[in-house]
Amino acid sequence: MKKVCIVGASGKLGQYMVQHALDRGYEVVGVCRERSIGKLDAFKGRITVIPGATNDREVIKKAVAGCDGVLTVLVPWGVQQYSTGTAQAVIDHAPPDARLIFSCGWHITRDGQDVYSRSFKATVKTFGWLARLVRVADLDDQVEACRRVFASDTRWTVVRGSDLEEGESQGLPVWSRHVGDPILKSNITRRVDFALFMVEALENDELIHEAPAIVGCQTPSALAIKTVR
Repeated sequence: MKKVCIVGASGKLGQYMVQHALDRGYEVVGVCRERSIGKLDAFKGRITVIPGATNDREVIKKAVAGCDGVLTVLVPWGVQQYSTGTAQAVIDHAPPDARLIFSCGWHITRDGQDVYSRSFKATVKTFGWLARLVRVADLDDQVEACRRVFASDTRWTVVRGSDLEEGESQGLPVWSRHVGDPILKSNITRRVDFALFMVEALENDELIHEAPAIVGCQTPSALAIKTVR
């Protein structure tokens, strides 16, 4: 792994991924909206920034050229199929052998075997309805984006994050194939560690064609399972 593209580099998760990638000696290309370039000033001179919408196919085509890996923050903002457009552009234009790592939330399910609490389902349903009503976000678009990733023949991984919090790194999160596994019960991960898992996945072939649901390694549920094991 030598060169990676980070789609959505200017966001909180994206900036953490940029730092983790630089720490590993990767050449980094970041994609972000032109008005957000200033958020990447801390990395000026160390990364290449391609300005533009992340669902702009020409922007993505330019950014991912020659990259060994692509890290993509799938955001459901707006009601114009933003996530779907971003995912499809990455799938279509990334080099054939590139590792593609996508981020989303626990609400995405690959095989329908995830088990969600009533409160979780109610929260997702309520947020999804309200967000679409005011045209702020469309969770269904993120679902469709991930469906396309799952159906592709690329070397993908979809990392499904729990609730997130700020704070110093606690280490690489633990994961399970399905929400509902006791190890995930704490439902919290440091955002910096979500980014760490994304970057680590680039060189972890065991995660190819997996959709790991993650949780912080120092959370009570993770520590409890470690103790039992």
